[in-house]
Amino acid sequence: MRWWSTVGRVDLTSITPDAAGLRALAHPARLRILGHLRSDGPATATSLAARMGLNSGATSYHLRTLAKHGFVVDDAERGNARERWWRAAHQSTRSGPDDYRTPDEQDALEGFLQAVAIVQTERLQRFVEERSSLSPAWEAATTVSDWELRLTPRHARDLKEALTAVLEGWEEDPEDAEDESGRAALFQVAVHAFPRSVPEDDG
Repeated sequence: MRWWSTVGRVDLTSITPDAAGLRALAHPARLRILGHLRSDGPATATSLAARMGLNSGATSYHLRTLAKHGFVVDDAERGNARERWWRAAHQSTRSGPDDYRTPDEQDALEGFLQAVAIVQTERLQRFVEERSSLSPAWEAATTVSDWELRLTPRHARDLKEALTAVLEGWEEDPEDAEDESGRAALFQVAVHAFPRSVPEDDG
């Protein structure tokens, strides 16, 4: 699993949290804050609070919690006696199927995934609300689609890994790139792949 990855980067840094770290992330506001720092760069608690509709006290608390578990760090190049700047410590949060096996780890993972589902649903809803404002070029580049395929677990995993390989191998445009269709922008791709219901022979 990968959350807030930046694809097409050979220098991508990542973190695999322990159960305590997952619990720290199992809060939609913290996921939004971390996602913002990873996508848009360093910020202060005040600027994050204004962007996310939170008060600065709550935002500072969330940032300290994220820092305690290694997700964010002080940005020494920007901070001073009056302002504390924060930056993401890694570009992505990653895990494999064997990273969370104990009941405690599974409970922490479930709470975290609930928060991920909330934040990703909010992003999709925001896109739907703003879609009519997109240029024709960007509207043609978007999709909200789903497919159903009858697959064995092995074949399903092959599909997941093939999709991952395509995304991670896709090269990003330079930040200032522009062509006849318009200027480059952050483009989000969320992949949800799971059985529609729990197969009977798997319990």
